Amino acid sequence: MAKPFEEFKLNRQILNAVADAGYTVATPIQEKAIAPILSGQDIFGIAETGTGKTAAFVLPILMQLKYAQGVNIRALILSPTRELAMQIEEQVKLFSTYTDLRSLVIFGGIGPKTQKEQLAKGVDILIATPGRFLELYLAGDINTQSLKFLVLDEADKMMDMGFIGSIHRILEIVPRKRQNLLFSATMSDLVQKIAGDFLKNPTVVETAQQATPAANVSQTLYDVPNFKTKLNLLQHLLKNDEAFTRLIIFCKTKTVADNIFSFIERKYGADHVRVIHANKGQNTRINSINSFKEGNVRFLVATDVASRGIDVSDVSHVINFDVPIIIEDYVHRIGRTGRAFAKGDAITFATEGEKYYVRKIEKLIRQSIPVAAIPQGVFIEETSYDERQQIAKEIDLQKRKEDPDFKGAFHEKKNAKAIEQKARDKAKAKAGKAVKSFKKGKRFDKKK
Repeated sequence: MAKPFEEFKLNRQILNAVADAGYTVATPIQEKAIAPILSGQDIFGIAETGTGKTAAFVLPILMQLKYAQGVNIRALILSPTRELAMQIEEQVKLFSTYTDLRSLVIFGGIGPKTQKEQLAKGVDILIATPGRFLELYLAGDINTQSLKFLVLDEADKMMDMGFIGSIHRILEIVPRKRQNLLFSATMSDLVQKIAGDFLKNPTVVETAQQATPAANVSQTLYDVPNFKTKLNLLQHLLKNDEAFTRLIIFCKTKTVADNIFSFIERKYGADHVRVIHANKGQNTRINSINSFKEGNVRFLVATDVASRGIDVSDVSHVINFDVPIIIEDYVHRIGRTGRAFAKGDAITFATEGEKYYVRKIEKLIRQSIPVAAIPQGVFIEETSYDERQQIAKEIDLQKRKEDPDFKGAFHEKKNAKAIEQKARDKAKAKAGKAVKSFKKGKRFDKKK
């Protein structure tokens, strides 16, 4: 039985904000994490995305900070991406509505002038990406002497993005006496290493097996031969307006994302779709996410830069147009649907060259993804020569990863050609020698 928020030791201001937000009972991660955080323990939280873990650490931090005090920051929440940082700040503002606590989000990609001015006015809770935090700290705009809480959110993504060096630098400049909270959806070797450096005798809170997708997300896999067939399958699925009401389509690269965006724009019009990736400006990305959140657009096409930064309650489907190469991203992608207690569907398209990553994902999540037959009416395109070559190269590369001694089909083909050429050269040389011998014999006959 889920625990009502009224049963937690939270003050009336916070409980009123929670009620205004429409929350009545805690999710499993909130139920397990809030009490130990309130009692001052370090936490190692393992929970898939979409389980309400942001509120699990924000609520007890607000409770313990109580009211605005001084100029220096007292809580620092580190996030791997600007989208996630903005999402956390929204939650902080939502739950601190009836308090005078001051929060600020800072990230790169925009000029620091405004952020510096806001810091100078005084901030209690700072949400930051590691790079921008270090930049402003080194410039003298952030003082960490009053820091009481340090939160590392989405630690696995931090490690994937190469932030381990920045995290260690931050650990050197914050007070030793503080409460540490680390949250991650998966527990890789790097996450365990940073947890060892970061946490002191932590309480481990785990709501599900590591890297297990939320049980309320239904998963489906389609085996497709090529890119064009993926497009045909996508078009076929999107005809079902009643089921596919609001969806995110994830792509591996910016080029593919732009191509999918153009394809949907032609079919449904510019008012129905937005695309976000690293080449899009910060304001464009923010406006696109907001339009999607508000229900003004039906489709959001994205690369993995956005897979952890979108919290929309009614995403009916996530479509993995490409299988992610960083396999942990699969869990985060499909966690964009089935938020909290809602139901959701995650659909993945995989070519022969992507099945290697599907097997890795299934091993990670410890379950098989059900395979569905391509629906009748979807035209299966012939794979072009170039795409066939590309897929063959990918498969060779994957086999070489597993076995460094594997030479590959291309190597074998090259070898066969070399042997054939060598045989031709040998035959030519032999024929040349025979001709020379014959001519020499003729000259000898003439002399006689």
